[in-house]
Amino acid sequence: MALFNEVQLRSIAKARTTRAYDSAANVLRETVIKSASLKSFDIFLSHSFTDKELVLGMTESLEDLGYTVYVDWKQDTQLSRDNVSKETAQVLRERIGQCKALFFATTAGAKDSRWMPWELGFMDGKKGRSAILPVASVGTSDDSYRGQEYLGIYPYITKSNDTNGRERLWVREDKRTYVAFDAWIGGKEP
Repeated sequence: MALFNEVQLRSIAKARTTRAYDSAANVLRETVIKSASLKSFDIFLSHSFTDKELVLGMTESLEDLGYTVYVDWKQDTQLSRDNVSKETAQVLRERIGQCKALFFATTAGAKDSRWMPWELGFMDGKKGRSAILPVASVGTSDDSYRGQEYLGIYPYITKSNDTNGRERLWVREDKRTYVAFDAWIGGKEP
């Protein structure tokens, strides 16, 4: 079972932005229009705004698996990422309530995010369906994840093929203890 990795995510994002478009801005405009009508999502993607390219690759990868993904700067362009306010918190509370699960994307920028720890705790308290989406950096070959500090108490996400050869998401406690994501959001534990 494989972790998501930076090289693949950047490649997915680059392919998406160069496929039929001239810039990431055009891709973002298209996805904002496409997702504006959604009232519920499978995944709330908690991430650092500084990792936009990786987030675009993550979103594409998750959507290719058939999931709907909430990303604040795509669906709620009016939000300020730099200003922690009651208004922003209220929008995020509502959006988290519209999602079945939260993925906390561990990237280089995650440690500097003001919102990510709050989003993780809020979803965990509200629905108990929070997981870490580890992003392996360049040169990392290990397919397991060992969370640092409080992140270690949450399960983590990998992707690999099931017995039918279909690529799926897996929620893992460790290398040997896991459950399919669809079963997990339905209440089954790893």
